[in-house]
Amino acid sequence: MSTAPYSIADLLRVMQRLRDPQSGCPWDLQQDFKSIVPSTLEECYELAQAIENEDYEHVAEELGDVLFQVVFYSQLGKEQNLFSLDSVVNTLVEKLIRRHPHVFAAGQIEGQVTNHRSIDDVRGTWEAIKQSERAEKGQFGLLADIPVALPALPRAQKVQKRAAQVNFDWEAVPGVLDKLQEEIAELRAALHSQSADEIRNEMGDVLFTVANLARHLDLDAEDTLRQSTAKFERRFQYMEMAAKAEGTTLSMMSEIQREHLWRRAKESLGNT
Repeated sequence: MSTAPYSIADLLRVMQRLRDPQSGCPWDLQQDFKSIVPSTLEECYELAQAIENEDYEHVAEELGDVLFQVVFYSQLGKEQNLFSLDSVVNTLVEKLIRRHPHVFAAGQIEGQVTNHRSIDDVRGTWEAIKQSERAEKGQFGLLADIPVALPALPRAQKVQKRAAQVNFDWEAVPGVLDKLQEEIAELRAALHSQSADEIRNEMGDVLFTVANLARHLDLDAEDTLRQSTAKFERRFQYMEMAAKAEGTTLSMMSEIQREHLWRRAKESLGNT
């Protein structure tokens, strides 16, 4: 006899059981909003990795893990009379309808908009609506609501994108490249001075400008760097295996030998 698939209601009940003061899980009972944040971030990164690998079976699994994080926070909110999953869903639907007037006529889910708008028009409306929402929260600065906890590269690009809304930006890629060369020259000068503070500051400026360059090239800096890191890992692992096949290790090889292996790895694996 087949069993009916579990539902959201079942998931909520499982979460209630896990947090039951008498019969729940000791670990789950110890958690609070702040303590599960690291797990939430880890689950999101695992989801991103599964998507990047096009491992869609595990994408579904990782989506479940991310959903569990939402349910966990909602259970904590319900226990403290702060909010519930119902209020989370309600707030989300209200926001999506409010931010998409080009889809939901008169603010109704089934409201049909007959005149189609361009992506540029939609972006302009989206930013205007978000600016209005920030003002309602007392956040009047253009950069006010950008989360500090964002990873450095995407946060840098988000800050730069916001600044570009008031034309504080380079017009084209060549200007950013020139700025990058300027920042690299300043880093060289800082290295010459041997001042740790100056080196740190100038290195940060180089990274910030590189993130800006990626944005101007319509690239996501975080994703681009992650791909290049994975490419380096594959080539390095090739070198390790090649060295082992020769009865040695990378650490025992000379710089010239390691460079030779690196070139072999690039030729064998290509630009992947």
